[in-house]
Amino acid sequence: MQHRARLNIRNYQNVLAFMFAINEINRNQDLLPNITLGFHIIDACANEERVMAGMFDMLSGGAMPVPNFCCSSMHNLVGVVDGISSKVTILLARLLGMYHIPQVSYSSLDVILSDKLQFPAFYRTVPSDDLQCEAIVQLLKYFYWTWVGLFVSDDESGLKISQTLQKDFARNGICLAFLEFLPLKDLLDETRGPRIAKSINSTNVIIVYGDRNYMFSLQLILYLFPVPEKVWVISSQWDVSTGSDLYLLKFQPFNGSLAFTLYKTPIPNFEEFTRGIKPELYPKDIFIDNVWFGFFQCKWKKNASDPEKCTGKEKLHYADLSYYSYSVYNAVYALANALHSMYSSNPTKLRDGHYFKSWKLHNYLKNLHFTNNAGSEVFFDENGNMPITFEILNWIVYLNDTLDGIKVGSFNPQHGFHNLTISESLIRWSSAFNQTPRSTCSETCLPGYRKTPRVGRPTCCYDCIPCLEGEISNQTDMEECVKCPENQWSNTNRDTCVYKVIIYLSYEEPLGTSLALLSIIFFLLTCFVSLIFTKYRKTPIVRSNNRDLSYILLFSLKTCFLCNLLFLGHPIRVTCVLRQTVFGVTFSISLSSILAKTITVIIAFSVTKPASKCRNWVGSRVPNSVIFICSILQVTICACWLGTSPPFPYYNMEDEVGMIIAQCNEGSVFGFYCVLGFTGILACVCFIIAFLARNLPNSFNEAKFITFSMLVFCSVWVSFIPAYMSTKGKYVVAVEIFAILASSLALLGCIFIPKCYIILVKPECNTKVCLKKV
Repeated sequence: MQHRARLNIRNYQNVLAFMFAINEINRNQDLLPNITLGFHIIDACANEERVMAGMFDMLSGGAMPVPNFCCSSMHNLVGVVDGISSKVTILLARLLGMYHIPQVSYSSLDVILSDKLQFPAFYRTVPSDDLQCEAIVQLLKYFYWTWVGLFVSDDESGLKISQTLQKDFARNGICLAFLEFLPLKDLLDETRGPRIAKSINSTNVIIVYGDRNYMFSLQLILYLFPVPEKVWVISSQWDVSTGSDLYLLKFQPFNGSLAFTLYKTPIPNFEEFTRGIKPELYPKDIFIDNVWFGFFQCKWKKNASDPEKCTGKEKLHYADLSYYSYSVYNAVYALANALHSMYSSNPTKLRDGHYFKSWKLHNYLKNLHFTNNAGSEVFFDENGNMPITFEILNWIVYLNDTLDGIKVGSFNPQHGFHNLTISESLIRWSSAFNQTPRSTCSETCLPGYRKTPRVGRPTCCYDCIPCLEGEISNQTDMEECVKCPENQWSNTNRDTCVYKVIIYLSYEEPLGTSLALLSIIFFLLTCFVSLIFTKYRKTPIVRSNNRDLSYILLFSLKTCFLCNLLFLGHPIRVTCVLRQTVFGVTFSISLSSILAKTITVIIAFSVTKPASKCRNWVGSRVPNSVIFICSILQVTICACWLGTSPPFPYYNMEDEVGMIIAQCNEGSVFGFYCVLGFTGILACVCFIIAFLARNLPNSFNEAKFITFSMLVFCSVWVSFIPAYMSTKGKYVVAVEIFAILASSLALLGCIFIPKCYIILVKPECNTKVCLKKV
């Protein structure tokens, strides 16, 4: 087996995990019995040339590497365990893919490596980067962070990740406040640092996506250009536990941050193995002397006089197992179990190593599924990835700048829609936030408001405007307001639809009470006039101009005043049918009575002329005929109206905003206007005839009073028509009641009040002598 790594004292734990797995497998009698695994470690130093040289050396097996030739038969390359740098991993995957030599990476999450057409021999014991992108998006959605910054490494991998995240953000309503590419510390210039520091101030939540080589640049910027504390969401590539020269700078700016790490579990007996490591046990280990000096600041030498010589009692101890080491352990066991499956399926061909071809191992790696010694399942999906759970750590930085990570959640891709779990109560945010931080471009639009985009700004930047009348928003940050149902209306806060208030002209309200009182008062006044006329019915002034017609007119006026009460209160079918018909018929009787009175006056003065033919019309026959004919015509019109399309009660929801008007629908508008039209014709005829008779002698002549009363009557109803058409709601009813009261009172006052005045105040004038005086 092959292992290559860039070593420092903490990365050395990965080497130990590799060695431990090899030794454990070789001691295991159930796994690869009678087969001993060997290994060869190359320190690539993150250098592409060194990687290629080392791999050609391994593939050719000679001191002088010869591409595409194998000059040694002393070893058989099973596979390569690779990690640390995605750039080097991709380069190596292209080379090994040509020979179909299995390559298992323990750290490279690059999405492109999932492409089996380009990299048919690649596997990894970590998930793909797109899974981590999904985890980050889910975390942002959980905390409703929609305005975030993004730092990615300034390389091809960082560019691809930025593109992936931007697409995921757009689908989930998350916007980027800024996107910055972090350079390596050697490429950080004087202009880039201040610009990046300025970008950090534009949001509260910042995502950092890149390995520790790029993270040092970020720490350096925060050290040189201090910024307010933020919430940093850090990708798993920055594994602080593996260490580097990052400890030279402060961790304080990252206090309260959230960091993704890959799932790991303690490896049984690994700690005991590391404690037993001694330089003298591994004389060919080219790293161990440097590691020993890094850990214990002493040199492993045989010269006893050297003051820096180690005592020999030193024991390696790692405070925590890095997830890289756990992934290395799984990678070695994955290759070993695949080899074991292949050996078990056809052991005869594997007795001689010359018959073994590494490309045959792929079929077994694809179908690999086993449980490691730590109790975790190990398998690869169809793209060669291992869908491991992400753990979410909350970084706590203490005053002495020591860092502690507390597990506060996890992301398990195998749990479907409920793949993210967060224990928010365990999170300790930075002291700059006294509660869960918010990160939005705009304030939350409360219920009753909707979002409207700001021109030229991202979709997450918007203004909040109140919903229109009749519309509501009952949730925060609604895009559109919802229109209330037809029978409901928005409340004052525009967050709930309430039932519209049903309004009508009721007896309880001041206007309705006033109109009802006026109707009753005028009715009583008419009754009083009737009593006077009844009491003084034998007097000349009552008998003049047909006493019976006066009684009919007074009765119809009483009905006119009382019919106003049908217009008040909540409309029902009976009142809707009666109100207009009773009004139309009673007014027709009143006007026909007045017309009969006028005709009577004309006939009375015509018979005084010699040889007048009007003598044949003297009597009650003509007045009664006029009243009967006019009333029957109006009754016929009303009957046709009610028979075809009668009035009915209904709720008018259009005329009044936010209210329902309970009113009567006239049914046939034509029928309604026919009733009014006939009444208007009678009024005009009465006015014209009375006007022509106004100059007759005053004796027994009511023509002048009738003329004036009809002038007032017609003026009221001519004014009523535009007022009726322009008024809405319950005031339509009030206008009609007012017109009925005013016109009826005009008839009563102009025709009967003068006579009552003579009867009650000047009884001496109530004689035939006075009435006959010209």
